[in-house]
Amino acid sequence: MKKIILLAVLAALCLGMGPFLFAQQFSHESDYYYYSYPIERIYGYRLGYMIMYRGNSNQMSRTFVPHEWFTGIGEGTKGEIVYLGPGREWPTMTVYYNSGDFSHVRLRLRKDRSHETWAVVPLTMNLDEFFKDLDEVNLDH
Repeated sequence: MKKIILLAVLAALCLGMGPFLFAQQFSHESDYYYYSYPIERIYGYRLGYMIMYRGNSNQMSRTFVPHEWFTGIGEGTKGEIVYLGPGREWPTMTVYYNSGDFSHVRLRLRKDRSHETWAVVPLTMNLDEFFKDLDEVNLDH
């Protein structure tokens, strides 16, 4: 009888403590982190987008994102555009990092180009140099 009680107590302890004993094995913090900013203005340009946003210093900052980042699907794609539906949600730019290295950028934009965040770079302005050799989003943070 004592053996049965002892086995029952031991089984209850193992079942009760089991998740705690093996929790370390299944617990994994992600190496991904992100910065998200509301977009003040997004300028369409023939090579990509010039994005005006407020950085952590609350100063107006800008960054450049080439169109080629948004072509392709899956691995290797550095950008994603999500078009917002009707409503009051404000356009944002979210930049993702994996173990400290740039991973990708997600732009949540109004599809309607008449929205106040959309603008066009004047034809007389040449921004080509800002789109050369870009391999990550340069942020003011």
